[in-house]
Amino acid sequence: MNVIIILLLALIAYVFGYFVYARYISRTLGVDDARATPAYTQSDKRDYVPARPVVLFSHHFATIAGAGPIIGPTIAIVYGFAPALLWVILGGVFLGAVHDYTSLFVSLRQKGCSIAEVTGQTTGGLGFFLYIAFTIMLIVLVTAAFLNLSVQALTSFYPASAFQLSGMEALPIHTFVADGVTQVRIGGIATMSVIIMTAFAPVLGWMLFKKRIHSLPAALIAIAVAVGSVWFGMYFPVSFGTMSADSIRLVWMLCLTVYVFFAAAIPVWMILQPRDFVNAFILYTGIALLVIATIGAGLGGVTTATMPAWNVAEGTKYLGLIWPILFITIACGAISGFHSLVAGGTTSKQCDRERNAVKIGYGGMLLESLLAVLVIIALVAGLGQIKFMQVAYPAGGGGNFVLAFAMSMGGLLQKGIGIPLYLGTIFGILMLEGFLITTLDSAVRLNRYLFEELWKYIFRGKIPKLLRSPNFNALISVALMFLLAFSNGVKAIWPLFGAANQMMAGLTLIAVSLWLLYRARPAWYTIYPAVFMIVTTVASIGITTWSNLVRLFERFTYPTLTLVLFGVILLLFSLGVVWLGIVKAIEFRSGPGAAGGISNGSRISA
Repeated sequence: MNVIIILLLALIAYVFGYFVYARYISRTLGVDDARATPAYTQSDKRDYVPARPVVLFSHHFATIAGAGPIIGPTIAIVYGFAPALLWVILGGVFLGAVHDYTSLFVSLRQKGCSIAEVTGQTTGGLGFFLYIAFTIMLIVLVTAAFLNLSVQALTSFYPASAFQLSGMEALPIHTFVADGVTQVRIGGIATMSVIIMTAFAPVLGWMLFKKRIHSLPAALIAIAVAVGSVWFGMYFPVSFGTMSADSIRLVWMLCLTVYVFFAAAIPVWMILQPRDFVNAFILYTGIALLVIATIGAGLGGVTTATMPAWNVAEGTKYLGLIWPILFITIACGAISGFHSLVAGGTTSKQCDRERNAVKIGYGGMLLESLLAVLVIIALVAGLGQIKFMQVAYPAGGGGNFVLAFAMSMGGLLQKGIGIPLYLGTIFGILMLEGFLITTLDSAVRLNRYLFEELWKYIFRGKIPKLLRSPNFNALISVALMFLLAFSNGVKAIWPLFGAANQMMAGLTLIAVSLWLLYRARPAWYTIYPAVFMIVTTVASIGITTWSNLVRLFERFTYPTLTLVLFGVILLLFSLGVVWLGIVKAIEFRSGPGAAGGISNGSRISA
């Protein structure tokens, strides 16, 4: 199959989703632009800050995308590219985009409340506690996995012999020798670019939100910063010289942890919004390049012949049964519970009109799904099965999924538009790191919110001064992130993170369904996805936790014990929310207010 056909089929599905399915959902939700959004009614100049749609879309998309739509397909394509593509496209249109849009809209109607608070309003105090505890654990898993991936991206290198460097003497190519092999330093360039963009973010934030400059000059400045940071990084990449790999990993983990701590506590306009605005242009450029390269490669006759469409037996060998494992390995790109935390945690507090929710929620998820499709195309056309297995699933163990994607992107750009493999691979690392770092600081900020909500529930309004401090709650969040990431690698955390993430999507869809049912509105488009996700993720968490338990009995280690405990607690918390949701859904069948209606009903908005 020609790679252009894959892209066209995906685009047709997305057009149908946005212009037909999303419009139907908007009508059932009752979108009303005359309503003032929480960004105005709850304005505090810190978290509730109206943002221009283009700025908010960039912030939202960069935050939800993260590493998920890149790393998930890179891991799961070992089952073959066909099942990965089907799940990404159909899941994106009918599950993920619906999940993101409805959770954002419900949060808008509930004064910018998180989905945890909405769950509490529909299921009662116990439901709120179970949901928020589950969510905090999920975000710890998310940030720990992404912290590990960030370090992997920033320190990546590969043998120079793989890059066809002849004729590129004019470029500043940085190499070093390890175990007698000349290696090309890739990650250090992305590192310098990220540092420059982050350092400039407060300046752009001041220009946007204090001086109120127009969007066009702000965009031109952002593009100049993005391009300049990459150029500077090419000549002056970050390097730790002769330090050992373990020492470099520790240093980067500490540096990123300290940065994320400060970013999570200060006003959102100072770093998060402007840095994501700058970074988004690299992400958009990367997506555009992948689209153009796919078309160019397709016109050149590139097909899917280099990788099997179905490879279930080998995928099962490395990852486990295709159901449920495929559906939790590919989360972002198809459906991701983390997105609801972004929608109800930061985006709903900045959205200036209800009509923009469909653009940001549904449209943002479709763009992420398109990214996942492009990643699959790049893996198939740019790397192929043999090289993919050598990088991602080497015979001796280990493997580098970050590098596998970066090299596949480099290969596709080379075949499609003639960009040298070396430069394309660097851009792949830069693109991935841009997603990772934006998700890290936004996720820790979200966990800070959740801890603040948890203390309100536990202490019933008499919260100790220390627990009211944003800095203290941010400190708890980064400490848990660092401890789990340092003791467990990506391969150990990802299965549990993926299962918990998809369970969160199911729980969110339950909360949205209850919100709709209470108002006697159609809810089938959230109920069916909720049932599928709950059944799938219960099976997956059970399998993952059992596997970790077997490892624990074979060889006791505290990191493995931590993963087992996480799995058991996540399963219990999630099943508790599901049970409460079923009970309330049965009550609501008799109409609004039946059997006591919604708990704390006075807090519910129409």
